[in-house]
Amino acid sequence: MNIQEFRKRIDEVDDQLVRLLSVRAQLAIEIGRTKTEAGVELYDPAREDEIARRVLEANPGVLDTEAITRLFREIVSESRRAAAQAANLRAPRIAAREIAPSDAAGTGSGENQ
Repeated sequence: MNIQEFRKRIDEVDDQLVRLLSVRAQLAIEIGRTKTEAGVELYDPAREDEIARRVLEANPGVLDTEAITRLFREIVSESRRAAAQAANLRAPRIAAREIAPSDAAGTGSGENQ
């Protein structure tokens, strides 16, 4: 296989990863909605520890333990963030705009930041 063929395969894997991450985030959003309706805290450190243990056990070893831990820490963090946004638990946009440096300087509208 030449470099272009390897790159094409990597691109295909990247496309699959993005689709799978989107599915994971949607599932996290649904869990977040269910937790919010039940009055349960979104953040569950025990569950995050369980995820870390499970993925480390599933690791075939190409990436080391630290790499898998870092990757999944970010994946879980972004999934939690998506769930919180869907549950409207983030700070109101107006508060974020009030402290945005571009707004303080009068150079930005504050929208879509």
